[in-house]
Amino acid sequence: MLPQEIIAKKRDGGRLSAREIDFFVRGLTDGSISEAQVAALAMAVFFRGMTRDERVALTEAMRDSGTVLSWNLPGPVVDKHSTGGVGDNVSLMLAPALAACGAYVPMISGRGLGHTGGTLDKLDAIPGYDTRPDEVTLYRVVAAAGCAIIGQTGEIAPADKRFYAIRDVTATVESIDLITASILSKKLAAGLEALVLDVKTGSGAFMAREAEARALAEALVEVANGAGCPTVALITDMNEPLASAAGNALEVANAAAFLTGHEIDPRLWEVTLALGGQLLAQAGLATHPPDGEAKIAQAFESGAAAERFDRMVAALGGPAGFLDRFAEILPRAPIIRDVFAQGEGVVQAIDTRGVGWAVVELGGGRRRAEDAIDPAVGFDRLAGIGHIADARTPIARLHAADEARAVAAEARLRAAYSIGAEPVEPGPLIRGRIG
Repeated sequence: MLPQEIIAKKRDGGRLSAREIDFFVRGLTDGSISEAQVAALAMAVFFRGMTRDERVALTEAMRDSGTVLSWNLPGPVVDKHSTGGVGDNVSLMLAPALAACGAYVPMISGRGLGHTGGTLDKLDAIPGYDTRPDEVTLYRVVAAAGCAIIGQTGEIAPADKRFYAIRDVTATVESIDLITASILSKKLAAGLEALVLDVKTGSGAFMAREAEARALAEALVEVANGAGCPTVALITDMNEPLASAAGNALEVANAAAFLTGHEIDPRLWEVTLALGGQLLAQAGLATHPPDGEAKIAQAFESGAAAERFDRMVAALGGPAGFLDRFAEILPRAPIIRDVFAQGEGVVQAIDTRGVGWAVVELGGGRRRAEDAIDPAVGFDRLAGIGHIADARTPIARLHAADEARAVAAEARLRAAYSIGAEPVEPGPLIRGRIG
């Protein structure tokens, strides 16, 4: 079998067999297939697309290119994945809440991409927290704490790591076929028994149009179920930041306030309960999603989720009793001040992608893959749609490392907010369910 034959077949609109896809993925993994050949296949898939069977075969081959975790635990192994947004720190609350309800959550997460924040970048703001533990440590922490939020190791889906790096520089990232295989190969390598997906739509999402988000959700659910993992997707709104904070340490502080009950953003509460309730029902730990939501709410209200989070942080090298001392532990920016809108009135709309780029402007995200991140910078107290903005009421509080970046980020943030005279209500947060 020759790589160029497979490339030509897909270029001409043919269907690849599972054997052909497996051959190509093995070449991806061992380096016997060149970068030029990988790029050619990616472009052929981008234009010609894949059938459901091809997507499943590609996902399974990439999953099996490295270690597939195997568990022997007294409860179901589950996970959640978000397609990314701004102020999306749901994983920090949901993983420990699921653990408190009897699930086990080996959550393999990623870093920020473009204007979106990454869960691993948030956790890097916690001194000592190890996002790349070895496999023995991962098994130990999941068994002891019920959850471990970590990054993709070199042993998990290595074919995806190489494939994504080539797609990133060949303008083929946006292919739904390849996005589906990339996301699910890593998730399914974690040995899951159930998965819930949070597919974002709106101004801060990669799939801004709801029709695109729905198409991605349908592809993900179809392939995950085809690969043997019961999966449901919720389509959720990203027309404003999900939390009232955007920036790594600030989103950890926001999650800590949520977990301890000191301050809970209503949108965060709604989406976290919806995802958790769905997943508990899929895993057999609740009779139906509303019952699951009630169990997740109880995990927060009782303090059980907070206890699991603290246990996870300490087990992965972070400070003991983190939630009791998070304000003094997390890094703090030297410049902190309020940001006021251009004009006065009611927040009519938010360019959420613009808010994300304002965080990048501050140094809280990456312009290039090799850029270092400043964990302390970003915004908190972000005003949402329908909030008042005037000379006494800011739209956010800025956290910056220096004045030049502060001024540039303020300008970006003001430009992201549309202010008008009329009262306005935000749209629904949960837009649909697939699966």
